[in-house]
Amino acid sequence: MTQQDHSQNGNVQQEDASQENEARYPLMESAADSLTAASGRKLNTVSLEAAAAGEVHADDLQISASTLRSQATLAEQAGYAALAQNLQRAAELTAVPNQELLRMYEIMRPGRSTYAELTQMAERLEQEYHAPITAAFVREAAEVYRSRNLVRRG
Repeated sequence: MTQQDHSQNGNVQQEDASQENEARYPLMESAADSLTAASGRKLNTVSLEAAAAGEVHADDLQISASTLRSQATLAEQAGYAALAQNLQRAAELTAVPNQELLRMYEIMRPGRSTYAELTQMAERLEQEYHAPITAAFVREAAEVYRSRNLVRRG
């Protein structure tokens, strides 16, 4: 069963659920043929020789959402639920432009934002970037910040 993941940057990444179930740690040994970079390039074609020849670009060195999801699946299967959740959030965040991520990081710092700004960011993550797991995490942080007086008065 194959599903496509359409990321915000226009890349279409293939995710094969049957291969995901067969993969084991480390992924580069068990699933090297199916792992891709953010560019869509197969990871097993990214090499020092290719870089020296000028054939490797910055997005060839960025991890793809599908690879992060594969890692999350392995972490979950191994009993590392918190790590799996972190990897799922990381997969979602691959759709967010780097400048926006830096802005969001600044908003998340205690005392930097109002409760409304935090909840607006969560809404944007969910609606614009299709990141419901990360949005829930931000909403939870907003509640904790509010209960501990860590939100900016606004």
